[in-house]
Amino acid sequence: MSKQELVMLGQDTDGCCPTLLTAALDEDQATDLARVFKALGDPVRLRLLSMIASRAGGEICVCDLTPAFDLSQPTISHHLKLLRQAGLIDSERRGTWVYYRLLPAMTDRLAAILSRRAGEPLPEPESTSVGA
Repeated sequence: MSKQELVMLGQDTDGCCPTLLTAALDEDQATDLARVFKALGDPVRLRLLSMIASRAGGEICVCDLTPAFDLSQPTISHHLKLLRQAGLIDSERRGTWVYYRLLPAMTDRLAAILSRRAGEPLPEPESTSVGA
């Protein structure tokens, strides 16, 4: 089998070690990860996360997010709330506006879970205070 075929099958290029999650999740881990993946499973929320994460300076005002969508402000706020509840973003109110920023600990955790080698332990979630 070629190196490219092995990579496509989720194996290391030497063919010995899977690169995707191979240990069974416990119930709590599955519940936590399902909430995060559910939040990421919506195109609007995925775009919002991308806009927040890619913003120069690391944060963006909701006033800059809302015009990018053909959705009402309450709908955008609902999507942002779900991203916050999943631990992907945090927010801070400044006057009448709310500013959002990525919580890289969660995206780093997801990356580690999805790319870890067989036998490596799952990364533990970091304690973060999620804004209201």
